[in-house]
Amino acid sequence: MKKDYGWTKPKTHAHEYLLPSIVAALRASDIDQKANILDAGCGGGYVDCEIWNAGYKNIYGFDAADSGIHIARTSYQEMQDHFAVHDAYEPVLPESFPYKSYDVVLSIEVIEHLYRPQSYLENIHSWLKPGGYLILTTPYHGYLKNLAIALLNKYDRHVNVSWEGGHIKFYSFASISSQLESAGIPLVQFVGSGRVPFLWKSMIIIGKKP
Repeated sequence: MKKDYGWTKPKTHAHEYLLPSIVAALRASDIDQKANILDAGCGGGYVDCEIWNAGYKNIYGFDAADSGIHIARTSYQEMQDHFAVHDAYEPVLPESFPYKSYDVVLSIEVIEHLYRPQSYLENIHSWLKPGGYLILTTPYHGYLKNLAIALLNKYDRHVNVSWEGGHIKFYSFASISSQLESAGIPLVQFVGSGRVPFLWKSMIIIGKKP
């Protein structure tokens, strides 16, 4: 099974509109800068580096893609010990990570690529401390956006079947909320990100472990 997304650079176009919302979510949730943060699918490490630069130094990221972790370690050498190759379906975190439970888990544009998203969310639940926050982003799919895609004849492009490692899950607010609830991480806040309301590119979902 192909696990390597094929990263060539640390930053993607989605980071332009997602990063400000992610940092805002951390601050709005009163996350102390000493908090332990886990990025569960960090790719090339760009988000982790920006959060590190914002003062959150206890951030650690893993990804199943060797290419992503190689880029993260070479691009952000000050943080290279904070990155590790790890399968999101494996519940035991890398030995190199000093923490096994976290105040915050980030999942940035990951869940839509996974065959077994519920297993992934159950792992996140186990990695979160009681009262810990999940900040998850995934492309938004609601009625108006889906209708616009269909009317503009953009469906084939939107669900590009030639994209190796591309999206295989397409979430609405209702479906991601239901999946979080099933994993024991109830939703506490929703924020649309990118483009105009109800045609958002992505959604930022904040859940909290009881």
